Amino acid sequence: MATQTRTETIYNFNAGPAILPRPVLEQVQAELLDYHGTGLSILEASHRGREYEEINREAEERLKRLLGVGNDYRVLFVQGGASQQFGMIPMNFLAEGAVADYIVTGSWSEKALEEASKIGQTHVAASTKDSGYRRVPSPAQLELSPDSAYVHICSNETISGTQWQRYPDVGDRRLVADMGSDILSRPLDGSQFALIYAGAQKNMGSAGVTAVITRTDWLEQAPTNLPTMLRYATFAKNDSLYNTPPVFAVYVMNLTLQWLESQGLDAIEQRNRQKAALIYDAVDDSGGYYRGHAEPQSRSMMNVTFRLPDEEQEKRFVAEATAAGFVGLKGHRTVGGIRVSLYNAMDVDGPTQLAEFMAEFARTNG
Repeated sequence: MATQTRTETIYNFNAGPAILPRPVLEQVQAELLDYHGTGLSILEASHRGREYEEINREAEERLKRLLGVGNDYRVLFVQGGASQQFGMIPMNFLAEGAVADYIVTGSWSEKALEEASKIGQTHVAASTKDSGYRRVPSPAQLELSPDSAYVHICSNETISGTQWQRYPDVGDRRLVADMGSDILSRPLDGSQFALIYAGAQKNMGSAGVTAVITRTDWLEQAPTNLPTMLRYATFAKNDSLYNTPPVFAVYVMNLTLQWLESQGLDAIEQRNRQKAALIYDAVDDSGGYYRGHAEPQSRSMMNVTFRLPDEEQEKRFVAEATAAGFVGLKGHRTVGGIRVSLYNAMDVDGPTQLAEFMAEFARTNG
């Protein structure tokens, strides 16, 4: 049977796993059967072999460079996604008798708090639940514990579409951030964080690996009686090779980090802001037909969330958009509506075309 080739353009707005850079996909395709003349696919290569160890080392070095951190940090490649990190962080760093502060700005920080509360004492330093998670808190709203073990935030909430424009000042407390949906979307001074964690599948690779970037001195304070695979120190001591790592996911991450370095994070941020502005302008210029969820000062560059007048029109919007080549626009199942995800690999053409579609849809249906 002859293979049919798709000719129409498809714009991938999926929230994750999400769009990958085209050059990365092409390199994966070119190397898939024979990685660098070894005669083996990287999917078949031993994680103890020289080829994979080089990939592993390069990925750590590249991510540290992009985050601007030095040898006092390690990058660990962990499985289980952010959901596993919600528990691993308090297991490693929330000692008996200590308290951890959680700033709750949406569904993902809620889940992180819920898991931590099963392990130790937690304190909600601020929450925007009463606003429907339409914003992040102001500095004046933070009520931090005097001597907290750490302060946890989610830098970008994919479901509600809110993002920290400036990270909170927590003094000399350790700041921990779930950056799964906006890591490397803009330049970042990683040294202001004691620990950052992010699944790769939105901005820096494919599903299957979570990067944990942590200060080395903090690792030494973690208890030694945890199960081996739940101790960050295990991953640091063994360069994330204690057991078989997610080889293919780390390989794709390394290629994506290489692509990000070639672009430069200043250019990445400029393009991301341009893309988000196109969709927010389409929302704001619709005469109220589209209703944005996030308050303007807390709007996410990565996930634009909005509603239409009713659910039937939202279903029609998604159906007609999909038919026109715009996929992945249905809002999260818990809140409904529309969600436009604009991760690093999305080119400006995607939101440009979608904004035109939105204007026409509002004109004919509003």
